[in-house]
Amino acid sequence: MRLSGVFGPEAEWPDQDLIALSLEFDPDLVVAAYQSGVFPMPLPESGWPDAMGWWSPTHRGILPLDDLRVTRSLRKSAKRYELTIDRAFGEVIDRCADPRRPMGWIDGRIQEVYGELHRRGIAHSIEAWTPAGDLAGGLYGISLGGLFAGESMFHEPGIGRDASKVALLGLARVLDDGHERLLDVQWVTDHLATLGAVAVERVDYLRLLSEALDVPGPDWTRPAQA
Repeated sequence: MRLSGVFGPEAEWPDQDLIALSLEFDPDLVVAAYQSGVFPMPLPESGWPDAMGWWSPTHRGILPLDDLRVTRSLRKSAKRYELTIDRAFGEVIDRCADPRRPMGWIDGRIQEVYGELHRRGIAHSIEAWTPAGDLAGGLYGISLGGLFAGESMFHEPGIGRDASKVALLGLARVLDDGHERLLDVQWVTDHLATLGAVAVERVDYLRLLSEALDVPGPDWTRPAQA
């Protein structure tokens, strides 16, 4: 699939992670951005608090499903939680947006637009629940063809040890259905590196994305399992 040109050709993008700013921000623009290899993230601490930042890291984080690292302790943790899909999307994004979290970036605009994308069947969440029925952790992101772009994840201290990682295992099970899929994690953090995330050059990511967008989407109605 030829990538959308909403941000112009990649050869003209700046050699940095932030490639554009806009005052416009709506669901259709967000979808076009992901199809172009770009994702939105606000800049609250910058001199443009009302602008939306559009990012395409020069070294993009991906998590190859075949190389997902599952330790013995993580397998043990997975037994403590029940996983669901899209049961509590709004609550997951609210928890991810908790202003008490360090380096929080999810604002009301993100919550509103991604809520609409969830209603359209484009944004999805994986939830991890305790046996008592408490939401211990989860993640959300965008699904387009064979691409899943992970946006954010959280766990509840005290009750959610490894819950976000277990939710990621559940996501991997949904995506790993025999098709070649692309799990985009934006940047490689220490947390994600322990699970097998690697960084690829922007040009290589865009090639992988172009191939992934032609792949049928996963079945989001199947039960989530870790």
